[in-house]
Amino acid sequence: MKKFGITSGVVIALFSPGLAVAEPSALLKQAREHFAPLPAVPAAKDPVSVARVELGRRLFFENRASADGNIGCFFCHQADKGGADGLAKAVGVNGKVNARNAPSIFNAALNFKQHWRGDRESLEDQAEKSLLGPATFGNTDIAVPIGKLKAIPGYATAFAKAFPDDKDAVTQKNWGAAIAAYERTLLTPSKFDAFLAGDEKALSKAEQAGLAKFIEHGCNGCHDGAGVGGSSFSKFEAAEALAKEAGVAQPDKGRADVTKNDADLYVFKVPSLRNVAQSGPYFHDGSVADLGKAVKIMGKSQLGKDLPDDDVKAIVAFLGALSGPAPANFSAPEPFPDAPAKP
Repeated sequence: MKKFGITSGVVIALFSPGLAVAEPSALLKQAREHFAPLPAVPAAKDPVSVARVELGRRLFFENRASADGNIGCFFCHQADKGGADGLAKAVGVNGKVNARNAPSIFNAALNFKQHWRGDRESLEDQAEKSLLGPATFGNTDIAVPIGKLKAIPGYATAFAKAFPDDKDAVTQKNWGAAIAAYERTLLTPSKFDAFLAGDEKALSKAEQAGLAKFIEHGCNGCHDGAGVGGSSFSKFEAAEALAKEAGVAQPDKGRADVTKNDADLYVFKVPSLRNVAQSGPYFHDGSVADLGKAVKIMGKSQLGKDLPDDDVKAIVAFLGALSGPAPANFSAPEPFPDAPAKP
């Protein structure tokens, strides 16, 4: 069984001599065995780190690097949708529908790999390759989006500040590094984090009951750690049935299409459940709009249990406590102006 540490502040509160601190309840003790509070947002104190995060924020909300001039990272990751887009499957350049549902960008830094199939090793890898994604930015030649950025005067200065050791700083690699630096700041602490830190009143009785059921039924077997998931792969036993229900002739094979290994058929990354109440529809194909139904399906397919309706309701209440407000810096800055037109 995995055990996760608690924050240093909690350690002080629990063990400093002379402090009268209530003994944690059995539920809190149990929760700390399986989960951990979100880490602190990385502090960007030196000028280069500050410049890199600010550049990443600009690039995240930049649309001019896409083939049609409309798409940016922000298009699939929105504040009022829990960092996702509210669509069954993401829509990219020229209205092209992606193969899978867009996961939340909030807390994505905690994921051990990116994308449903884990075919992106890191935030940097995902951001770099998005520039050439046929259903994302839609470019076929990396020189085109990089050329567009170089033609915008403000970016030459911004990239130079963020990557001062690079003679030619406006590159695909630095695009990915800057966006990843910004995305690592997109953490959304919730009531659950306050609970794990020792404030047992942070969760309502209904939410605590849901947490207890979540652990009792074994949901934490995959959805654990600080991300409440996002740290492993698992075979999704309901993949074929959901595809059939949706009238899809060829179900998404999941990781098998990446590894070419039959053992990975219908294997997907276990998603983080942070902000899950806000980021539906659910599953890799966005086939289920209702969170309660999604919980019911997971109970049956992954745990082999027909979860009672009251337990489903309780678990949904707990999942709602995993939502935190959108980060304060999750907004578009004033864009750099285009280069003046030549006379």
